[in-house]
Amino acid sequence: MADHGAIQHPLLLTLEQSSLGRAMREELLLYPAVEVLHILGFVALFAGIAVFDLRLLGLGRSLSPVQLARVCIPLAGYGLGLAIAMGLLLFSTEATHLAANPAFQVKLVLIAFGLINVLLFHYGPWGNIAAWGETPPRAARVAAAASLLLWTGVVICGRLIAYL
Repeated sequence: MADHGAIQHPLLLTLEQSSLGRAMREELLLYPAVEVLHILGFVALFAGIAVFDLRLLGLGRSLSPVQLARVCIPLAGYGLGLAIAMGLLLFSTEATHLAANPAFQVKLVLIAFGLINVLLFHYGPWGNIAAWGETPPRAARVAAAASLLLWTGVVICGRLIAYL
């Protein structure tokens, strides 16, 4: 990881110097185990999102969006919860340096936009999903395309953290 300095904010320093941060750095198998769970969380999140969004964009038209949502949305939600929880543990190891990393910063912004997109979708086109028929409305398709782009960007930025 390139050295972008560190953000010496008291909260970041406290987290990094906490027993949690220390354990994450010092326990031999803890960091790799948490990292694997973080990745599995993103796999579940992305799988649920990708399958549902691709359906909204026209793939798998024989599958009902309502029935697909019953499987995909909870999978994505559980994956997001796991990824966030494990991400916070990973963050505790180098909070001051990660906060200064441009890939990490962009990742957080993309996550925020991804969650905003979910809310807009939920309070917009989702409301009448049962009436969509075979072709979802334009707003749902736009939200699906934005979702795929945003969450793909999150995965890419997550990987780039180690290199920037």
